[in-house]
Amino acid sequence: MEDQQPDAATSRGKFLGAAALAAATTALTAGAASAQSLQEARAGRNSAAITDPGPQNPALARQFPDSYTPPITDHGLPPQFWSSFNTAHRRIQGGGWARQVNINDFPISKEIAGVNMRLDAGGIRELHWHVADEWAIMLSGNCRITALDYDGRPFVGDVKKGDLWYFPAGVPHSLQGLGPDGCEFLLVFDQGDFSEEDTTLISDWAVHTPSEVLSKNWGISVSDVERAMSTIPPAGHWIFQAPVPGALSTDLRGAADGGPLSPTDFAFRTMQMPPTKETHSGSVRIVDSTNFKVSRNIAMAYVVVKPGGMRELHWHPDADEWQYWISGKGRMTIFFNAAVARTQDFGPGDLAYVPRTLGHYIENTGTDDLIFLEMFKTHKYRDFSLNDWMTHMPPELIQQHLNLDPATLARVPHQNNAILPR
Repeated sequence: MEDQQPDAATSRGKFLGAAALAAATTALTAGAASAQSLQEARAGRNSAAITDPGPQNPALARQFPDSYTPPITDHGLPPQFWSSFNTAHRRIQGGGWARQVNINDFPISKEIAGVNMRLDAGGIRELHWHVADEWAIMLSGNCRITALDYDGRPFVGDVKKGDLWYFPAGVPHSLQGLGPDGCEFLLVFDQGDFSEEDTTLISDWAVHTPSEVLSKNWGISVSDVERAMSTIPPAGHWIFQAPVPGALSTDLRGAADGGPLSPTDFAFRTMQMPPTKETHSGSVRIVDSTNFKVSRNIAMAYVVVKPGGMRELHWHPDADEWQYWISGKGRMTIFFNAAVARTQDFGPGDLAYVPRTLGHYIENTGTDDLIFLEMFKTHKYRDFSLNDWMTHMPPELIQQHLNLDPATLARVPHQNNAILPR
């Protein structure tokens, strides 16, 4: 500050400098303590040191073999980038249930939160809105969705397995399970601290508004208001059971009320589009604002990797990656820079998080197709391929870095294939 004495400023600068040096020294010491050489890692695999005679959970060891016995290339202690809906608490009500994973449960996930929800046939996630954009994919069954666009025009549509929807922040909407068995879906929000418990419910708002105000607003008697409000729980409905709705055409006519329907399509039919990239080992379908116009802040890649295949070594330049694993088994190694890398196993219902620009791959380690989502808080999907980079630089430059002779370098795939082997 301008009125600070020179000796005080000097002393404060020395203190901050010493503190920074101490912090850096502590970090380096911690890193060095957790690090090990490749020789040490190999020696550990070939000695009695690898055994674990003490208390253990064999089921977890089998589920996460690459944590129990990591590849010798793993190094250091990076943050945990695994979580799972399988361990999340389910809020169960008549009509369905929901469970969520946000930054409180998954600290590394700063940009995105997820909710897994199931609605019975007729079950309603009530009319509501929230402060975050909502992206969704149908995992099973059939669902009817409604929304109101910014010009007050209604949207009503039916979605099935693989279909998407997107509701920007503040846009009111509802979800209802259809026959014969309702639906299950994944919701993705563009705020890491989003909570499904903190949404604006139409019933919660109404029951906490004076009856005479609702009477004036709705143009009905106070007694009619009080009779209706007496059936509503103190915190609103949230999820509740109702009859299965009738034909879509009937709901469309009722919502239009003689006026126009919304020209905005809040739904997207993912499986009707051809793969963006495809090889013998799998495929990738990319959906972002370029082909799903309303999805202005969340981009997706729907990835299928066949047994023996892998999502090639790559990175994303402008957004963190939040993954949801739908089926199959696999493993991923993230390289955190500065000689730090960690490998983790994943299965259905699991989540992964890769901070932007960090290199990684995903390998199918099972006998069935591996299917997972790559989700990003951005309007447009982008990635860089290690192979594409290496093969589009001067060959001598790559040889000098990686000690690959010309014949070997020539065999590296010369483009971004996404899924390998080709």
